[in-house]
Amino acid sequence: MTLLHPPIPPWCVATPDGLQLLLLSRCAQAEQGPVFVRSLPDNEELLTPMQATPCHGQFPGWLAWRADIAWDRGNPLTLYCFVQARAGGPCWLGSDGEHALAPTEAQNFRVHPHQAPPDWVRSQVFYQVFPDRFAAAGNATDRSGELLHGDAQRPVRQAAWGAPTDPANAATTFYGGNLPGLTQALPYLKNELGVTAIYLNPIFASSSNHRYDTSDYTQVDVHLGGNPALAELRAATEQRGMRLLLDIALNHTGADHPWFDRWGRHTAVGQTPGAAQSADSPYRSHYAWADDGQVVGWKGHASLPVLDFASSAVQQALYAAPDAVLRRWLRPPYAIDGWRLDVIHMLGEGPGALHNAQHVRTIRQAIKAENPQAYVLGEHFAEATRWLQGDMEDGAMNYFGFTHPLRAWLAGYALGGVKTRLATAHFEAALRRAVAAIPYANQLAQFNLLGSHDTSRLLTELAGNEALMKVAATLLFTWPGVPCIYYGDEIGLQGGPDPDCRRCFDWDHGHWKHALFEHFALLAQTRAQRAEWQGGAVLTLALGGDWLAYARFTAQAASVVLVNRGPALDVRVPLAGLPWLPARWSALCGPDAQSVGTELRAHLPAGGQAVWLGE
Repeated sequence: MTLLHPPIPPWCVATPDGLQLLLLSRCAQAEQGPVFVRSLPDNEELLTPMQATPCHGQFPGWLAWRADIAWDRGNPLTLYCFVQARAGGPCWLGSDGEHALAPTEAQNFRVHPHQAPPDWVRSQVFYQVFPDRFAAAGNATDRSGELLHGDAQRPVRQAAWGAPTDPANAATTFYGGNLPGLTQALPYLKNELGVTAIYLNPIFASSSNHRYDTSDYTQVDVHLGGNPALAELRAATEQRGMRLLLDIALNHTGADHPWFDRWGRHTAVGQTPGAAQSADSPYRSHYAWADDGQVVGWKGHASLPVLDFASSAVQQALYAAPDAVLRRWLRPPYAIDGWRLDVIHMLGEGPGALHNAQHVRTIRQAIKAENPQAYVLGEHFAEATRWLQGDMEDGAMNYFGFTHPLRAWLAGYALGGVKTRLATAHFEAALRRAVAAIPYANQLAQFNLLGSHDTSRLLTELAGNEALMKVAATLLFTWPGVPCIYYGDEIGLQGGPDPDCRRCFDWDHGHWKHALFEHFALLAQTRAQRAEWQGGAVLTLALGGDWLAYARFTAQAASVVLVNRGPALDVRVPLAGLPWLPARWSALCGPDAQSVGTELRAHLPAGGQAVWLGE
């Protein structure tokens, strides 16, 4: 790599008028031809000459080039790349690396002039809680005889804490976890583990334990403690300086929601007839209907009737009106810090996702109008690039750009009954490609995760290999984005596909994988102290058949991360690609490194990792 442009200050600085850009060039002096920054104002190429500027010893071995470009007033994003003329042909630098020809627009650096995620997000360590399975406090509620109203009427199944999950009754089995239990567990999360933010799976009234089938967006489920329990949780998190993120399904309601009322329970007590009860219901237009007259169910699930966002009443109720659902929970006494928007890419008008982008933008505007510092997080299992260009989501559940590549590299990817492991070069390319495709500010707000309530536990996929689980945790905390721990991963909780991945948290410390917990805690607590882990650039340094080395750095701080999925080996990590070198390196975890010139050398154990902090 002979051209370097980290998309963070001081190499990229936003001003009211545009961007101040700094490019570093390293090649033989005789080859140092003129350098230009290429931008696209008015959709037309503009090559702006860059001026060589002294580094004053700040970036030894590099030549620095400076130029200013104006904001692109005709497009939401300002795109740019660089080119240096050389005897052997031009060298272009895009967001994904060097090219012989001009990078495509998708490979350009990109900055949104007005929209960026809240700065607080990048410094957090999130912890995902499935409320029914994490912690219980108070007397258990006796729900015997209670019926749940989804696609059918089914009885509640109560289970003892820690009893095996029941696939035959996955959504209707309850273990009694609640919000008071979570509130009591905050000292564990904050003080022992180093968690600073909570992401809660849905807590609104519903007919299942996962609560994505909402029956009332205005009420926290009474079995979780109701609205007062959420207010108490919010007060407790604020007291500890912790953030709180709620999950909501806007694409669909539950079949028992009064707007739909499949079972007529609400109509029977004098409420306005729901859409399932009468073709003349004022709520009929709230939902999407198929040509055969049946309501559209999310992915065919009759318990999840899909909302039609062509309805102004739906828009008003959920996001547009002053007292809309998304707004009211952002206000005291709850004052949540943001929303995780379930299957947000599927939301739209009619039976499909028509005008999805229009509604997502408006949802963002409504949330930001209520609290400009609120975090807007979208759920996407596939690529979310188009929603992450600054004007829709702050970040996404980063399955595409982190979780899936990581699992394929460490545990293997099953396709057609064949399970194969991703090559390290392809793993690194997948990570780098995802980072390059969105504004870097949004990358720093990407929600990185090893797994969730929708995936099997990674430790189970790794056949219980704790060493590789530590490798995964190291990647989680040091790769650009905000890390989220799925409850129990830190203690070695296992589980297969849903519902087994939703086992109860095991509060018996004698059952914990303590070395694994200590690794998670070390990483979480270190992240709070290292600016480069929170907001630094990333640079691949070297890779081999089974190992990868990369750096996170700012102009003042640097770390080197080395992860190995294979056998023990001796590794040499070149550091010449970094803009500057710390005076010394210390090992946070893993073996010490020997510094030889611009190289770190170490012996890495099988399935091991090392993190070296620049001092």
